[in-house]
Amino acid sequence: MKFILAVTLMLGATLLAAAPRPNIVLMYVDNLGYGDLGCYGNREVKTPRIDRLAAEGIRCTDFYVVSSTCTVSRGALLTGRHPLRNGLGHQLRTEENWHGVGLPHREKIMPQYLQEAGYATACFGKWNIGFAPGSRPTERGFDEFLGCRSGNINYFTHTYHGEYDIFRGTERHKVEGYSTDIFADSTCDYIRRHAKGEKPFFVYLPFNAPHYVSSINMQQGEKPEWQAPASVFARYGWQADDANEKHRYLAVLTALDDAVGRVLDTLDATGLRENTLVMFISDMGPILRPTHGLGVASAGIYRDGAPSLYEGGVRVPAIFRWPAKIKPGSVSSAMLSHLDLLPTFLDLAGQSMPKDRVLDGLPCLSALTDAAPSPHERLVFHLRDSYALREGALKIIRPNAKAAWELYDLANDPAESNNLAKARPADVERLATAFAQWQEDVKKDASEPVLFKPTPSKP
Repeated sequence: MKFILAVTLMLGATLLAAAPRPNIVLMYVDNLGYGDLGCYGNREVKTPRIDRLAAEGIRCTDFYVVSSTCTVSRGALLTGRHPLRNGLGHQLRTEENWHGVGLPHREKIMPQYLQEAGYATACFGKWNIGFAPGSRPTERGFDEFLGCRSGNINYFTHTYHGEYDIFRGTERHKVEGYSTDIFADSTCDYIRRHAKGEKPFFVYLPFNAPHYVSSINMQQGEKPEWQAPASVFARYGWQADDANEKHRYLAVLTALDDAVGRVLDTLDATGLRENTLVMFISDMGPILRPTHGLGVASAGIYRDGAPSLYEGGVRVPAIFRWPAKIKPGSVSSAMLSHLDLLPTFLDLAGQSMPKDRVLDGLPCLSALTDAAPSPHERLVFHLRDSYALREGALKIIRPNAKAAWELYDLANDPAESNNLAKARPADVERLATAFAQWQEDVKKDASEPVLFKPTPSKP
């Protein structure tokens, strides 16, 4: 009997070890609001492929980023560490995007862990966390990179502050086309090239869509506006020169949807669908400014947008599909975070959590596959002098350093319209104490921010 049991255990372990590790495709989109997609309640937009992705996998209702600006969100995602721990807590400006260290070199990011686990790795899209020597994607664990250094390029001319900004590896690379298509098509090509490879692959696809194009990326005298191919406008019955801002924004979303669909079709065509974990997540909520998203982008029922820490700024769309593991048509209300992705990837790759640094995320696969509750007791949010903490349905937020804590019950007031701080002071005190303890904890194993010194201009 003991012999049979031992053989059974050995056989089970062998089969487990032999199970193929999944490919991983992480699509990280730019400033997409909680209410911007059909599957999240938008009845005006045409996003059939993203909606189908949600129907084929799991749609998260309480998924968060811990900071609501592009650079900071991406640094936290890639390190699995809070911005105050990873040393990148501010949005990179022009010169810093081009030539700054950005994320400290002490920090280790997703592809470095996955390379060690035997994965092939690639990044196609927006980098935005520093491009100094040692900071570039192919120097931080990616085998391949094609994308932009900065975060706000012209979709067609690929310029940022007057400079052409598409790079292959570490060299500037001239390519024609719409940036959303370029990044998606590069991903499709990579998948086809690695479909029969011996290694599983990790693709990080950080789209610059649907980020607004500002005047810094336009020709002199050209009006800054949302940009999309003429064929997409036609699907709505609109002209390519339609001046309606909402029409133009919806066209950008539909162009993004088309690109996502091509990536999914490529996984199908190469036979990789079943054992590929696909994720579609926004890096923060929508920017809601006049002529920059206000009245166009949507945070749904939630308050404000980026860069605030109210729900509209940090609660984001998040969809996961892994046909071999995730039940189609699922919805998860577990409180999850982009910090959880790296620990989850380590689990999938058969790797242990690192012993040489603190990760702030936790593995979350069971919440996606088995309807398990959140692995977190609390989540903490931070940007500049604003802080927030959520525990269960309760959330405290301090919009700036001089403000008092506000308290909201998200179960009964998801729009954060009724500040309960005066009515429930004991809850405020308890959560504020938990926040103070977190402030002390986050100092442990923290990387020192790298100050950027611009190169003096030549006379």
